[in-house]
Amino acid sequence: MQNPSCFLYGPGDARFEDRPMPTIDDPLDVIIRIEYVGVCGSDVHFWLHGGVKNHVSHTKPLVMGHEASGTVHAIGPSVKNFQPGDAVAIEPGFGCRICSKCKAGKYNLCPEMKFAANPPYTHGTLSKFFKVPADCCYKISGSFDSEFGNAGGIGLDEAVLIEPMAVAVHSVRQVGVKPGDRVIVFGAGTVGLLCAAVAREFGANLIVSVDLSDDKLEFAKKFVGEDRVRFRTAIPARGLTSEENAVGLRGWLKCVDSEADLPGFDVAIEATGAESCIQTAIHSLKVGGSFVQTGLGNRNVNFPISTVSENEITVKGCYRYGAGDFKLALELVKSRKVELRPLITKVVPFENVVEAWETTKRGEGIKTLIRGFGRTV
Repeated sequence: MQNPSCFLYGPGDARFEDRPMPTIDDPLDVIIRIEYVGVCGSDVHFWLHGGVKNHVSHTKPLVMGHEASGTVHAIGPSVKNFQPGDAVAIEPGFGCRICSKCKAGKYNLCPEMKFAANPPYTHGTLSKFFKVPADCCYKISGSFDSEFGNAGGIGLDEAVLIEPMAVAVHSVRQVGVKPGDRVIVFGAGTVGLLCAAVAREFGANLIVSVDLSDDKLEFAKKFVGEDRVRFRTAIPARGLTSEENAVGLRGWLKCVDSEADLPGFDVAIEATGAESCIQTAIHSLKVGGSFVQTGLGNRNVNFPISTVSENEITVKGCYRYGAGDFKLALELVKSRKVELRPLITKVVPFENVVEAWETTKRGEGIKTLIRGFGRTV
């Protein structure tokens, strides 16, 4: 097969098929040989339900995958910054470049955005080869990968996580975390952990991570670093309302940060999409606080709009990432201010894609990766 790929035909229906080899159609095209693909929550939604907002179908099956890294296979005649063999992290989406949103630097809101594994037409990265514009490639330094302990630079396995790292950067920038802020993050999955780590680098004075999993919260203590920032974890009490849990969080905060003039957190980052977490996040904020919705969940939730109005809460959305986010994410990782390697808990062969999705569905570990086709180590 020229370009073996993993197609999703519908819920629970994944098939390995061949695709044509990508061709250089634009002088700035780059063809990447995919080395690793990460699994995220949206992949699980596709596996279980056939999609999130848009859905795949038997008549229009879709190649899955969007978190990816690889090596340059071929370049267009106008590409100057890359050569075949270069190791790169891949930004898996690009806008039309001519609409008002693209020109304003908000290409993530482009109505013509082409994003990997986005129904019905944009295929993803679970192929041997994948084509993107050159400006969607980010060169990484160091040795080939770190899965087997290679030293130095960013490994291709780690580079997969630049994509969710860019989401975290966008979230923290959207909500405006600044030095001295008290930040509460709901969710200790990949994006929630990275949001907490990025908030730390933006100068947050105190960070609280909230999750229902003891294991994830224990991991969060090591990952965010109790030695680097005032960091605490919390598990919502079962049987209490969102407001009651928020009262408990605000009361605890007052005890550990008695010098604060107003009760509550400055910033809440919601990275689960769960209704109860969204509500608790809003109620846990101080008057005039800021909230950003980063996790995707049920599209119809009860939102505490009266509290938002009465307390003049600033509410922001976070959709993927925009201008400068991917680059800043890469710089934070290159400088080792945020370590990505500990997040990788499992790597499976290309032919075991379903195992990777099922592992993530069960909530095992933090990040599962899929090796590129034909890659044995």
